[in-house]
Amino acid sequence: MKNSWKVIIGIAIVVLVLGIPFITTYNSLNKKENEVDAQWANVESKLQRRYDLIPNLVNAVKGSMTQEKEVFGQIAEARTAVSKAGTQNEQIKAANQMDQAVTRLIATVENYPELKSSDNVTRLMDELAGSENRISVERDKYNEAVRAYNTKVKSAPTSFVAGMLGFEAKPYFKAVEGADKAPEVNFD
Repeated sequence: MKNSWKVIIGIAIVVLVLGIPFITTYNSLNKKENEVDAQWANVESKLQRRYDLIPNLVNAVKGSMTQEKEVFGQIAEARTAVSKAGTQNEQIKAANQMDQAVTRLIATVENYPELKSSDNVTRLMDELAGSENRISVERDKYNEAVRAYNTKVKSAPTSFVAGMLGFEAKPYFKAVEGADKAPEVNFD
C-alpha cells in the first residue's frame, strides 16, 4: 500500500511540474491574444469614425470641386471595400485603400485656396485630420500588441504550447505600397 501512495504522489508531482508551466503559458498566450484583439477593436473604432465622417467632408467639398470626381470615386470605392471587409486582413487592405483616397483628398483640398477658406470645409478637414491622427496612434498600439504576441508565439518554449493549441501569429498593419511618396495632385 505504501508503494501505491508513492506512485500516486510521484505522478501528481510530475503532473504539477509539467501542468503548471503549460497552464501558465496557455494563460499568457490567451492574455496576449486578447490584448491584440482589444487593440484591433480600438483601430476599428477609429476607422468607423473616419468612415462616418468622410461622407460629410465629401459632400461639403463636392460642390466646389466638380473637376475632382476621380477623388470622390476613389473614396466611394474605399468605403464600399471597408463595409464589405470580413477578415482582419481584408479590413487592413480596405483601410489602406481608404488611406490612399483620404490622402489624395487632403492634398487636393489643400490646393484649392477658396475651399480652405470655407469654415465648413476647414472644420471638417480638422475633424478628418484628428481622425487620421487617432487611427495612426491606434495602429501603432495595435502593431505593438501584435509584436508582443507574435514574439511570445514564436519564442521557445512558448512556441511549443502555441503550436499545440493553435495560436498563430497575427498580421501587422503595414503601409500601402507607395505610401513613402507624397501624393501627386495634377490639375491639368
